[in-house]
Amino acid sequence: MKLITFNREGASRVGAIIDNEVIDLNLAYQVLVESEGKLRARQIAEAFVPADMNGFLQGGKESVELAKNAIQFALENRENKGRKLVFSVYDVKLEAPVPNPGKMICVGHNYREHILEMGREIPKFPVLFAKFSDTVIGPEDDIPFFPISEQLDYEAEFAFVIGKKARNVSQEVALDYVAGYTIVNDVTYRDIQRRTIQWLQGKTVEGSAPMGPWLITSDELTDPSGLEVVLTVNGEERQHTNTANLVFSVQYLVGFLSNLVTLEPGDVILTGTPGGVGFAMNPQVFLKDGDIVKISIDKIGSLENKVKKVIEQE
Repeated sequence: MKLITFNREGASRVGAIIDNEVIDLNLAYQVLVESEGKLRARQIAEAFVPADMNGFLQGGKESVELAKNAIQFALENRENKGRKLVFSVYDVKLEAPVPNPGKMICVGHNYREHILEMGREIPKFPVLFAKFSDTVIGPEDDIPFFPISEQLDYEAEFAFVIGKKARNVSQEVALDYVAGYTIVNDVTYRDIQRRTIQWLQGKTVEGSAPMGPWLITSDELTDPSGLEVVLTVNGEERQHTNTANLVFSVQYLVGFLSNLVTLEPGDVILTGTPGGVGFAMNPQVFLKDGDIVKISIDKIGSLENKVKKVIEQE
């Protein structure tokens, strides 16, 4: 299932997308419950198929299965008492699938070729940093380029989203705790990142985490290894790798991270970027106003955003 967060008439809702059609999962399930003659259908729908992504993910596999029933019902009953259950994807705005993650944990130096191009050694343990939730923007948003630096860089990232509370999880069962997978661009202001030994300030500028276009649920994408990852800038290939080349796998990261912190539904983990970043090119090439950055990952899709220079008001 392709889970999305979409905005229509100023309200953000959880949906599923099928063949360029968007199903409002919460409303579809509410109408389904009503059709079964049950009372308090709105409250039941809000409890089991909430309208916000974090709430939906907290419902785990039960919410996913109920959502599938709602999808089938909606496709057979597209409107009910003036309430539309299905929309064209062109009539809504796609937002980041997880617009407000509780935690965004990022892994640095996790592809061998990127480690080498940055002049570092293969780490014995994952290199961790974070991005704040207000870095998140959607697949139809521009990447804001603030006039604080001229070294704006891209980083293609295969990301996974936690689906149930995880603490001290073993690698053998780690994938059971993953709700699904998406794409994130870890946009980075390089000179700001590197002016101290801590990377946070160059990584967490507002709008620096385009995410999407959707979340592929783990029952559909069962193996996170072996996926091709390609990033282009204005159609020119800059990054190309395969998730089989990760130093630390998804399973390892779930186990490792859950021994440090309790992972919660809606937490997003970025698994690292491959070689080919602009900073490491000779000569260096950074993003500029109007550039189109596109990241494509097998079995997920493509995330495409335009860079837009921000003119600060005095």
